[in-house]
Amino acid sequence: MENIKLIRLGKADCSVDLGDGSERGEYVSQDYILSRLGRPMRSISLMYCYYPFDKEWPARISELMGKEGRNLVWDYPYDDYFPYTGGIGGDRNSAVFQQMRDIRRHGQDVTLTITIDPHATDEQLAAIGDDLKSFGRLFLRINHECTGNWFSFTQRASYQEIADFYCRASRIIKEKAPNVQTILCAGGVDDLEKNEVHMEKEFTQAIRETDIWSVDKYIALHWGWPMDVCDENTYTYSIYPVKESFDLFKASYERFRYLCDGQSKPMVLSEINVDGDVTGAYGQADMMKRFMELIRDEKADWLDGFSFYQFRDRGRLGLEIQDPNNENVGIEQPVMDVFRDIINDPWFMPGIKETGGTELPVTLRWGSSEDADGIAVKMHFDGEPCFCELYFEDDSNLMLEINGRWFYKAPETKFVDLMPAFYNKKLNGAGDVPLRIFAPPASGENDISAEDGVCNYYYTLEKLPKIRISSKPVAFISE
Repeated sequence: MENIKLIRLGKADCSVDLGDGSERGEYVSQDYILSRLGRPMRSISLMYCYYPFDKEWPARISELMGKEGRNLVWDYPYDDYFPYTGGIGGDRNSAVFQQMRDIRRHGQDVTLTITIDPHATDEQLAAIGDDLKSFGRLFLRINHECTGNWFSFTQRASYQEIADFYCRASRIIKEKAPNVQTILCAGGVDDLEKNEVHMEKEFTQAIRETDIWSVDKYIALHWGWPMDVCDENTYTYSIYPVKESFDLFKASYERFRYLCDGQSKPMVLSEINVDGDVTGAYGQADMMKRFMELIRDEKADWLDGFSFYQFRDRGRLGLEIQDPNNENVGIEQPVMDVFRDIINDPWFMPGIKETGGTELPVTLRWGSSEDADGIAVKMHFDGEPCFCELYFEDDSNLMLEINGRWFYKAPETKFVDLMPAFYNKKLNGAGDVPLRIFAPPASGENDISAEDGVCNYYYTLEKLPKIRISSKPVAFISE
């Protein structure tokens, strides 16, 4: 390896995020997801709720009360998400913080979706901000789908009060955590002729104050899950044409922009999928493929990103279905191949460009999954490798990319096998291939005592790993 180059990681034309865990499935480790998808996402979305005044809190409400007598998954005193156990008197070692650290160690940002009692106090909101300020760029989606009627917070306040709460919560949390970018997930345009967003009057000020606009859309959804079986005799499902859904998304963006006097803000689809309960597994894959290709083919530069909901699901909304015998096992669905293909399309790939030359030691900066400084080193191959291995002597926390595939190197890891990068993407003879190295925070958190620690994490790489490349096996007998 020689000729070390400085490189910068930047934005995709359209970023791709992924939901991981919700009322419908458990959290899956980022090691596993990376091994299945072959590249990190821009952000991983977590689903939590915060209802600190309820007598049942902080229990997971479905585990406490069971499903007997429930007609829908939301028929509980509060939302059946994982309880957010931070805040005043909270535990910053609990699951939500462990998951956020796991996500950031693997070179991804966190999207924290949290439904909050709209009567939460300023002090409680400020404590949430204190929780989040060490996690670098973080997308915070407060009281999503806020113009619906299924979440508990919509039963506790008027829609105007919910909109006002969004503005208050955003302001207080961001005062404590300036690294946070807030996402307003409100009702979009659902009628192209009428061309108004749902509850426009109530939410205009929130649309103006938020950092990011968002809508959720399931092109097909069995919303009666898991209380009934979706078939031709039930009414608890919906389905829409793919192109019509796409056009409504775009109209929503344009209407948000109009309400902000022409000012443009990033627009994301925070939850998008097709429910295999309605369409079947092959139909889900086909409709999602057509939707994602519309984004690419129409060069939808108004769309900053979309989040596939979700990685593993107990129903049929996942890249994997959770094995009913073992929650730690996933059963891959046909949409997985579709998703893997699309996230490797140039339109959805983050950019990496050279910015100059350097020598070791070199200090690497991690700002976010769309803003990081790393290095590239040239590796020479005489032909198709049989072995390609890295050996480390340090405790670095690294994200590595070679031949289009990404690998994670944890601080305690001393060996990384790069051969999976060549199994499905062969080399055409001898040549040089760059190994790209980035260093996200080893603990998953930034050092906020540093001058710019709220925004950036730094790591000094002292030496490169030792490498073994061989185009021949040690021994091989064909008969």
